[in-house]
Amino acid sequence: MSPTIPTEDELEVALSEPTPEVIETLRRLRGDIMLLGVGGKMGLSLARMTRGASDAAGVPRRVLGVSRFSGGGEEAFQSHGVETIPCDLLIDEELARLPDVANIVFMTGKKFGSTEDMASTWAMNCLLPARVCARFRDSRIVAFSTGNVYGLTPVARGGSVETDPLDPVGEYAMSCLGRERVFEYFSRSLAILTALVRLNYACDLRYGVLVDLARQVWNEQPIDLTMGYFNTIWQGDANAQTLRAFDLVGSPPSVVNVTGPEVLHVRTVCEQFGERWHKPVRFVEAESETALLSNTRRAVELFGPPRVSAGQLVEWVADWVTRGGRSLGKPTHFESRTGRF
Repeated sequence: MSPTIPTEDELEVALSEPTPEVIETLRRLRGDIMLLGVGGKMGLSLARMTRGASDAAGVPRRVLGVSRFSGGGEEAFQSHGVETIPCDLLIDEELARLPDVANIVFMTGKKFGSTEDMASTWAMNCLLPARVCARFRDSRIVAFSTGNVYGLTPVARGGSVETDPLDPVGEYAMSCLGRERVFEYFSRSLAILTALVRLNYACDLRYGVLVDLARQVWNEQPIDLTMGYFNTIWQGDANAQTLRAFDLVGSPPSVVNVTGPEVLHVRTVCEQFGERWHKPVRFVEAESETALLSNTRRAVELFGPPRVSAGQLVEWVADWVTRGGRSLGKPTHFESRTGRF
């Protein structure tokens, strides 16, 4: 792996580079692929990886990206061979006009700002999956979920596993569990082949938990330790595991945790940043015995370990912040223990 990622163009290339295993998955997969909600943070790199892996596999297929595109950005997809379809998925007529495709990546969801508008959050996270399942009942579906459905777990346990009872904290996490239950219902009742990807904190240098912490240290802001531990994964690895989840689809749905295998300590990570920059690090509050953590034993067994380790990510983030790399200005709010986002 490169010791640094100097530019955003190089970052986008690194995030979207398909692994040989992804290429093989998409070689076996039949039919076009449509990504719903592609306008979010992960959308462009995942769509580019899908296009690149399909081309490398020699499979002629359409890769389609669906979003409202209210802020523009369609050209970035189109320039890499991804067809774009402007669509408000909550409008029945617009959803009905989407083309039939064999494979769906469901990326749509609402998290930030959910506390201020819970009705919209529940509609996006629960109503829309029902409509998508009814519309694409003959498709394979890989749907994003979140580790928030587990709730807080003892740090000493090493993270929640896929078979653990679900105990979401706050309405956002409850709505995410609702999303999973809707997909499960339609997968069982309509035999829709489905996989649920419980993702915890992807990082792409412009956003992520490590970026939040690094910028707080850089700006000499106090670090809250009440959520003292976390998982994170390089977004390129999260993209790769998401596409490989097409190998897992079933009825009832298959579930897999997608995050880094390391349990990272907020205090230790911030002290590493502080030492690198010769900056003081000030902590407030104290670590709790519980945190939002996922165990990735199943993902490692299925996919192998991520290409990028947590240590490499720390180095990349530190270098990016040192050089004044751009931030998306979208904090993760990972420190919330009440489920309010």
